[in-house]
Amino acid sequence: MNSFVKLAGVALALGLAAGGCKSMDEQYPNPNLPTSSNAVPASLLLPRVEFDLYSSGDGGPFSQVQRWNQYTISNDSYYGGLNQYNWTTTNSLYTVLKNVNQMDALAVKQLGTKQNPYSALAKFFRAYIFVWQAQRVGDTPASQAGQGLANLTPAFDSQKAVYARSLAMLDTANAMLGGTLTGAAQYSGDIYYAGLSSTSQLAQWRKVINSYKLRVLISLSKRAADNPDLQIPQQFAAIVNNPGQYPVLTSNADNWAFQFNSAYNTYPHTPNDANNKSQNAGAAYLSLTTATQDPRTFVTATPAPAQLAAGKQVGDFSAYVGSSPALGISDLSTGSSAGRYSFTNALRYYGSVQGPENYVLLGYPELNFTIAEGINRGWVAGASAATYYQKGINASLDFYGLTEGQQLTIGNVSGKALGTATVSRSTFLNNAGVVYKGDNADGLEQILNQKYVAFFQNSGYEPFYNWRRTGFPRTFVSTGSGLNATGKIPRRWQYPVDEQTYNTDNYQAAIKNQFGGTDDLNQDTWLTK
Repeated sequence: MNSFVKLAGVALALGLAAGGCKSMDEQYPNPNLPTSSNAVPASLLLPRVEFDLYSSGDGGPFSQVQRWNQYTISNDSYYGGLNQYNWTTTNSLYTVLKNVNQMDALAVKQLGTKQNPYSALAKFFRAYIFVWQAQRVGDTPASQAGQGLANLTPAFDSQKAVYARSLAMLDTANAMLGGTLTGAAQYSGDIYYAGLSSTSQLAQWRKVINSYKLRVLISLSKRAADNPDLQIPQQFAAIVNNPGQYPVLTSNADNWAFQFNSAYNTYPHTPNDANNKSQNAGAAYLSLTTATQDPRTFVTATPAPAQLAAGKQVGDFSAYVGSSPALGISDLSTGSSAGRYSFTNALRYYGSVQGPENYVLLGYPELNFTIAEGINRGWVAGASAATYYQKGINASLDFYGLTEGQQLTIGNVSGKALGTATVSRSTFLNNAGVVYKGDNADGLEQILNQKYVAFFQNSGYEPFYNWRRTGFPRTFVSTGSGLNATGKIPRRWQYPVDEQTYNTDNYQAAIKNQFGGTDDLNQDTWLTK
């Protein structure tokens, strides 16, 4: 009897234990997993999105993108990279878009309203992503994009519709940032305007958004006359004429710029990096700066060794000679070894792991040249293109810290000092090729030439896009066997592989509607026809 009672007690205890047993996860839930009460804050996704817009979409200084912009020309394919425009399928920013959408959804959930700073910036980021895609390929998924499993085969929007929708989103983002936003005081995570108060950061983004909208509008210059429904000149004038409603960048301090540091986001060049000898300065850039006695020549390049050997001084603009991507690597290597070409200024660009400057995604000099172009085209009545043109040039000179009479140390390809050159802003600004020639074709070419010079090693594909749209600068090399097998620069990229593979019907319809059924690199899209 005692044994029975003991066994029954043990069985009861085991039964109770089994019935009440919980898994380790139930007893000790992982605090790092998001739940309804413990979701990832939007502020943690914001820096991821912001970094990816730079790293995935822009390329950075001295990247392959900047070789395609012809600021540097490789003379060694192994160490210097490729000059060839061997474009095929484009990459995309749809992964970034998914994070933007998630950031937006989390912010709305956490703050209880769509009127919050993260949702305002999400509209800007979406517009930026969709325009980035459309510039490269033409028609592209936009209105149905980023829906995940809800729609794995999004329809392609026409390029015009993408631009119209993006312009509207930029307007909404500006209006939201100009109003009352829930959570504005707690806004955090911003990597571009870190160090400012949350209020100041959002004010800076509002300037960026409106300045970016001007970039988008000027990129539509070829479609302004035949698409009156887009109101391109009118929208452009509204921003320029009403800075209270549409604040824009007002100095280089406002630049949308990626900041390098010595810990983890280091500059592409480091001290004692020997790769400088594998890349020469580009003729497209140096041909413009040397012809006008532009002191930025001394900042960005070295004198060509053969020119110095012939007796020229380091302050002689004619001693600076760029190379051309029209030539093949073998010819470029031979010419570089013979000392015919200039190199990048090693003293400036190979001086530290943090680099000499931030990388500008959208800057104050560009803004001024964009406004000057719009005025030159007759889009803003009563405004002075000359004023904005001069402000753009001076802002670019200020960006490099150039002052009248300044003595700059000039080095060779390895950074060894060779002598000094004197900066003369006044001589440059009074050069006949620089003094504004009026609101005419010559004045327009001057604006675009100076815009290209100011873009040096920044702003992603914008130098190329401006040349593709306008044909300026004329120094930009567009033909030659060194460019690729066809000897000419493509006008676009092909669609991403994922679109071709998983969204086949919509992809095929898009190339049929635009290019007669062939995903042709050499055909213009609606934007640039």
